[in-house]
Amino acid sequence: MGRITVRRSVTRLSLGKPPSRKADFLAAEEPLEIRVGGQQLAITMRTPGNDFELAAGFLVSEGVISRGEQFRSAMYCAGADGSADGLNTYNVLDVRLSAETPPPDPDLARNFYTTSSCGLCGKASIDAVELTSSYDVARDPVTLQAARLVTFPDKLREQQEVFEKTGGLHAAALFDAATGDLLVLREDVGRHNAVDKVVGWAVQNDRLPLTGTVLQVSGRSSFELVQKAKMAGIPILAAVSAPSSLAADLAEASGMTLIGFLRGESMVIYSRPDRIVAAEEAALDVETALDSETDADAEADADADAEAGAGAWS
Repeated sequence: MGRITVRRSVTRLSLGKPPSRKADFLAAEEPLEIRVGGQQLAITMRTPGNDFELAAGFLVSEGVISRGEQFRSAMYCAGADGSADGLNTYNVLDVRLSAETPPPDPDLARNFYTTSSCGLCGKASIDAVELTSSYDVARDPVTLQAARLVTFPDKLREQQEVFEKTGGLHAAALFDAATGDLLVLREDVGRHNAVDKVVGWAVQNDRLPLTGTVLQVSGRSSFELVQKAKMAGIPILAAVSAPSSLAADLAEASGMTLIGFLRGESMVIYSRPDRIVAAEEAALDVETALDSETDADAEADADADAEAGAGAWS
């Protein structure tokens, strides 16, 4: 197995002080080739570790599988480095699907070169929107106390062991909405890889769909993370930063609760706010409040457009 961290000599420099040479730890980033039935499907740049989960979660995200029993086995390919001694680099693995599971479309493979930062960079996001999940997250009756939700970012951060050492990894954690229990946490240089590892954990433990759960991620929510949550049947996705516009659009269309800026005791809810239960003493008709804000924003936009038009013709 590849190393999760790499030791490197660095120069530290602070204003007013002489430079010094010290050892530092960096998060490892290495390629992983995923094969299905011996045929190459994807190459992703990832932090080594939990590679079988990564492969399983990736297959769920792309609609290749939707149940744990469809993922029969995975193994690293010996001699994948092409050397005469046949050393195993642990950077190529082959997945075996159940006999009744159709293999991936070979035409998809050319689109599946991924990087740790931007996910499926070679694949048009509009095509990915068309992916249809086996699970309808809109029908999940889950609710979540806001007071419980605000504790999740700190719980995630406390369990980021490799981030503590390197400062260079994203994390994704799955929580039980009813109890607040942390079910699983994974780290990776790519946040989409971290999510795939979480989903892959569910595959290996036969827990799909992930009803009644919350996916908490470090950083922002992209379209791809919403897609991955949708494909795994996760009804609530929360992040400490903002989502993209396409992420919010997909969450709303899917009936997923999407939360951003989850920091301290506050948050912004972009879709399905009815699932988040505020304290009784601070009960609020969230939908009504959001509708009022939308009307106010529309009026403000109209006023701004009018002023801009007047300025253009004056």
